[in-house]
Amino acid sequence: PPRGEVLLRGPSVFAGYYKDEKQTSGAIDKDGFFHTGDIGELQPSGALKIIDRKKNIFKLSQGEYVAVEVVESAYKKNLAIEQIWVYGNSFESCLVAVVVPTEAGIAAWAGRVR
Repeated sequence: PPRGEVLLRGPSVFAGYYKDEKQTSGAIDKDGFFHTGDIGELQPSGALKIIDRKKNIFKLSQGEYVAVEVVESAYKKNLAIEQIWVYGNSFESCLVAVVVPTEAGIAAWAGRVR
């Protein structure tokens, strides 16, 4: 499904930050759209689902948005993973992860490769 930053424009959207032109210009673009900082995904029904915050997400070189916390949370469900750190940047098309396995995970893996 299509996804990206949620932008709002209309008479009910705030006009800007009180006496703070710099922050206002960072939040409202030249076309009058307020950049919410939320990442949304359009559902087949037409509904908008908020999936993350922009500051927790980056875009890979092919344009795909990645929510690092979602990826890390999915991997942390694996009982063989003690810790995980995921890294990516907008100049690359893939992610890199540093994984710290659990002792039990290492023992199970070692038992399979003998």
